[in-house]
Amino acid sequence: MSSPASPSTPIPPLLLVGCGQMGGAMLAGWLADGLAPSVVLDRHRDDIPAPHRVVRDAADLPRDFVPSLIVLAAKPQKAAEVLPALAPFAHHAPILSVMAGKTVGGLTAALADASCPDAVVIRAMPNTPSAIGQGMTVCYAPPGASDAQRALCERILSAIGDTAWVTREEQMDAVTAISGSGPAYVFLLAELMEQTGTALGLPPELARRIARRTVSGAGALIERTGVDAAELRRRVTSPGGTTQQALSVLMAPDAWPATLDRAIRAASRRARELAS
Repeated sequence: MSSPASPSTPIPPLLLVGCGQMGGAMLAGWLADGLAPSVVLDRHRDDIPAPHRVVRDAADLPRDFVPSLIVLAAKPQKAAEVLPALAPFAHHAPILSVMAGKTVGGLTAALADASCPDAVVIRAMPNTPSAIGQGMTVCYAPPGASDAQRALCERILSAIGDTAWVTREEQMDAVTAISGSGPAYVFLLAELMEQTGTALGLPPELARRIARRTVSGAGALIERTGVDAAELRRRVTSPGGTTQQALSVLMAPDAWPATLDRAIRAASRRARELAS
């Protein structure tokens, strides 16, 4: 696992295809870290600062632009639409795909059909905390990817948080379900804590403040101490106290242990479905 890269090393020029929630989060991190003049393909963004360029249609991509890396962050359903336009660039630059469920083999075959049989596709799953440099990105590189191409992806992704690699592509479905979708689970926890705090009589703004701060503070504690999560839970749980009473509900066999397991497995299944 790597640490965020030093901002003293410029990020080389990128072709970012898709600038929605995930693409936008990554772009925000890259801009903060120092991004060389790049091109963004997106129909809905008009707030990308100069010297970066926005192109609304794939047919208008500047043919004289030479990206170091193509970052494919379009919706999975748009893959067939945008891949043919990327083929001229993919002869010279590897593709880093962050599209959930789209396999390396499927993307490579589609590019081969678009007259680019030599395209190299590396797959990654970042998450939205990338926007503040606190992302978690897990990658898979096929055997044909070179060390230099892997290092380039590592450089790009380490600018927005930590990175790790898996050795089997099928592991990316679990990665998608845990870290890719995971921020939503945490946001839901904060949302529900806030709602219950208000229902128990706290002023809404105070309920929101303590719920959010509790979630972010607990996350920082587990990150900085490196102590096992189960041990941290035990340390804060006094026998017969309020925390133990709450955990007796949350840890019941039909509560969090079962429902969170089902939720993550459902997300993982959906990731596999998107591949087809």
